[in-house]
Amino acid sequence: MFPIRDSIPSRSTPVATRLIVLVNVVVFVFELTLSPESLQQVVYLFGVVPARFTHPEWAASVGFPIGAHWPLLTHQFLHGGWLHIISNMWALWIFGDNVEDRMGSIRFLIFYLVCGTVAGIAHVYINADSVVPSVGASGAIAGVLGAYLLFFPTARLLILFPIFIFPFFFEVPAVLYLVIWFLTQLFSGTANLTGSRSVADIAWWAHIGGFGCGMVLCRVFASRKSRGVEVDEAETEPILQMRRR
Repeated sequence: MFPIRDSIPSRSTPVATRLIVLVNVVVFVFELTLSPESLQQVVYLFGVVPARFTHPEWAASVGFPIGAHWPLLTHQFLHGGWLHIISNMWALWIFGDNVEDRMGSIRFLIFYLVCGTVAGIAHVYINADSVVPSVGASGAIAGVLGAYLLFFPTARLLILFPIFIFPFFFEVPAVLYLVIWFLTQLFSGTANLTGSRSVADIAWWAHIGGFGCGMVLCRVFASRKSRGVEVDEAETEPILQMRRR
């Protein structure tokens, strides 16, 4: 299921959301200019390699900087391909503006980076011996999804569900979509712990950690005027007649 739009209009310009998207796109364009060897070096240096943090002797022996924790931030702005960055930035574009409305731009930016950092830590904790780098904004965006679930549970989403070559569009409550999304991550992450190769190439526990962090911290980062405010029907727009954002 691929979300196309939501039913909650933006009340203000999502400055932080647009800035995050812009930085990710600029970094991805930079990645495209690199040779395969240089790109691999960038990914290993600025991505999250769990063994780098859990096995410092090994990290030092292969040349990683000692005591450097900035990859927990920088990995959030690297992506592994067109589909990776497009899917992440599209999700952020749909859900991020509304969460930013509730928090304000500065709080939202800090919240986003904190969720991404916690997601990276969760990935390191679960995959302590891995020497494979993990990159992408999905952990931070998972935090945004967790906040959206609590802030806008009655919102509705327009979903694209392809069956073979035929696209089907339908509406679902945001709470249903996000709960299904989280359960999918949890199931896949659990399967990953059992050693299933089919799910081992995705940082499922980073998604789970980011989502949980977003749910726990979203009220803390909400602006005072929006704390305790729940979405009502007056805030929503007819989903098929929404203005473009």
